[in-house]
Amino acid sequence: MSRVSLTKAVKKYGDVEVIHGINLAIEDGEFCVFVGPSGCGKSTLLRMIAGLEETTAGNIEIGKRDVTKIEPGDRGVAMVFQTYALYPHMTVAENMGFGLKMTGHPKSEVRAKIQEASRILHLDDYLDRKPKALSGGQRQRVAIGRAIVRGPEVFLFDEPLSNLDAELRVDMRVEIARLHKEIGATMIYVTHDQVEAMTLADRIVVLRNGSIEQVGRPMDIYHDPENKFVAGFIGSPAMNFFEGYVHSGKVCIPAFQDILIATRINLPPEGDQVTVGIRPQNFIMEENGTEFTLEIHERLGGVNYGYITAATGERIVVENKGDLALDPRSKVSITFSDNDVLFFDVKTEMRIK
Repeated sequence: MSRVSLTKAVKKYGDVEVIHGINLAIEDGEFCVFVGPSGCGKSTLLRMIAGLEETTAGNIEIGKRDVTKIEPGDRGVAMVFQTYALYPHMTVAENMGFGLKMTGHPKSEVRAKIQEASRILHLDDYLDRKPKALSGGQRQRVAIGRAIVRGPEVFLFDEPLSNLDAELRVDMRVEIARLHKEIGATMIYVTHDQVEAMTLADRIVVLRNGSIEQVGRPMDIYHDPENKFVAGFIGSPAMNFFEGYVHSGKVCIPAFQDILIATRINLPPEGDQVTVGIRPQNFIMEENGTEFTLEIHERLGGVNYGYITAATGERIVVENKGDLALDPRSKVSITFSDNDVLFFDVKTEMRIK
């Protein structure tokens, strides 16, 4: 069993608490992604699981063992870092098997595990090369292979794709997803890139300021965010937010010429303000309208992004499929369905349902 459980996990540096009593269970064989902005505590939390950061309070269990005070090498985890950390004077095979060699494993066993990891990661043609003769993506695969050879209970990935260019990041995302499907191990993956989180995770843990904001399956979080932060962080481009207020049992949005939105949620009292959220994908933008002036129109082939500033000063980002050709300063209209609108409390930023 390789279930990972954190109970009231706290991390302090002196008097400064950076991880605030985290409770989390990651199931055996699950691919769990920690995501959040820089400084939210996701890498610190991962390093606490690895044993590279001391846990100030609370408990961490891997399988049925309490590993809170156990040394990193005895926890049954293997970590893949942002930097490849390969030995430049060793071949790919030597890099992958070095850990087992140092712990006295028989040569035949080390060789067999290297061959199996090489098969999984398609590295058979590179085993005799030195790291300098490899691309960035190949080096990262070697780093992952080194982790596989150790046969850990849990794989830990700390932003492993950050140093790769855009095309290689896509390729490596596919490789890591395929790896998880093939070996079925528990994997915990840290990233600030919500696209990586959405495409890789069985479950996402959204972190902010050392606390968990929401845990759930990617599309559940996308469609049903608990608060404004999660709604704005998950989804690309980010959700649009507008000021609104309650009027006659509906929500009025000044940015859209005081349009009234009918809703079945429990609204605040008449006249109270609410925050309105609409994703760029839920707008329909049409030319020859009169309501808005298009400022910038980005055409990316199969998708287009329109950028507009409403009369209220609020920025509107619209995503359109297809090959709509519009010139800057074009007059356009924007429509959307009432069912695609989310509402948030202005003070608490919690979702109003």
